[in-house]
Amino acid sequence: MWIQGSWAGKQGKGFTNTANMRKTIARRLAEYAHSLQFTDLPDEVVHEVKRRLIDSIGCALGAFNSEPFKIARKIAGTVKGNVAVLGANIKTTPDLAAFANGVAIRYLDYNDTYLSKEPAHPSDNISACLAVAEAENKTGKDFITAIVLAYEVQCRLCDAASLRQRGWDHVTYGAFSSTLAAVKLMGLSIEKTVHALGLAGVANIALRQTRVGELSMWKGCAFANTVRNAVFAANLARYGMTGPAPIFEGEKGFMKQVSGPFELKELGGGKRRPFKILDTYIKFYPAEYHSQSAIEAAIELRKEIVGQGFSPADDTQSIEIRTFDAAYEIIGSGQEKWNPKTRETADHSLPYCAAVALMDGDVGLNQFSENRIKDSKLHKLIQKVKVIRDKGLTNQYPEAMPNLIKITMRDGGQFSNKVTYPKGHPKKPMTDDEVEEKFRTLAKGNISGQNIDNLLDVLWRIEEVKNVNKFFSRRLCLRS
Repeated sequence: MWIQGSWAGKQGKGFTNTANMRKTIARRLAEYAHSLQFTDLPDEVVHEVKRRLIDSIGCALGAFNSEPFKIARKIAGTVKGNVAVLGANIKTTPDLAAFANGVAIRYLDYNDTYLSKEPAHPSDNISACLAVAEAENKTGKDFITAIVLAYEVQCRLCDAASLRQRGWDHVTYGAFSSTLAAVKLMGLSIEKTVHALGLAGVANIALRQTRVGELSMWKGCAFANTVRNAVFAANLARYGMTGPAPIFEGEKGFMKQVSGPFELKELGGGKRRPFKILDTYIKFYPAEYHSQSAIEAAIELRKEIVGQGFSPADDTQSIEIRTFDAAYEIIGSGQEKWNPKTRETADHSLPYCAAVALMDGDVGLNQFSENRIKDSKLHKLIQKVKVIRDKGLTNQYPEAMPNLIKITMRDGGQFSNKVTYPKGHPKKPMTDDEVEEKFRTLAKGNISGQNIDNLLDVLWRIEEVKNVNKFFSRRLCLRS
């Protein structure tokens, strides 16, 4: 099938005609990427990009001492180049920088989210935008435009078809979104962009095994690897490499082998269709997004329970979580969710997240430390959790993220709470001050308070930056 709508230029006028309907999806995406300009972006969209940059770079700095980022930095450091690794005095090639920075942004499971037929973390694309913008000496406006483009394409693909239900991982869509961002920043032609999409799409089909069972370090690296390959594909196309086509509609193409047939709706621009970045969610807690409302509900319940003189750990008889299908399938089923051994499994466990929130009254980075995950008293509380699919809650998803928790105490008393829109959801957004506070908390200990202030000041004015290379080389190569 073909795209129903098309990018109509700066005025946002027009719709696809019969001739346009014959164009492949790759061609339409290439034309959209080629046409999109900074002047097409409303002020609210530019502002959201700044919020996502602050959020994502904060997440990366907070992950500086994580083992996956250490490994990625070591690999990046083996090849000299002209692109910085966030927080480190390392310059490497664009693809390896995109990988390392992507690992850092994603590791804490604290970067933003989009939920639809396919869930995603669209800020994962930022590492590709950052690496290529720096390599190509692009302006802040160019950088912002590429980020909006990547968000738009990935989210629209997520709206079009589910990948996880067919056994593939959501990062597969990133091969297209990150490639488009890279070629946009490289200034490639429409024809070369089509080839880049073919090169990236045919070789980056990721298995959903990344996110089932006991989760490994790769959970936070999978999209970073897709980004690395997307930057590489864009470079191949730049120098004349041709790619398989049509990548989506072909006899053995993406629709036949991976996604199934789908229609891609009109892409953002003009008055008719807002940009998708406005529909994405900044996380308030460092855990898988489907758990956010359960965490919020559990924290509120703890206040009631403690206020009446009970101990959540000692006096709780049972914890029932009623949830929607996606949450049940992704974070609410499987034996490992009741006995997590790694951070990656714990932050993707609905029983763990609810139990630790109830026990601690908070869910931050400390709640996912090795010692906290191993705590025997916490594990006893986790065993009291029962997760139940609820059809009524499923019907509210993905527009809402409802979780209902009912706690029964040993004396028979009960407490219950339902949260439909967690903090950070577009219908309950974090304020700019809260986004800044999250950044400060994550960056603290890695960079000085003065550097934090200076960095925030420039990120809020990123469209004024004349050369992304000079900005990030000076302000984000902070450690050896």
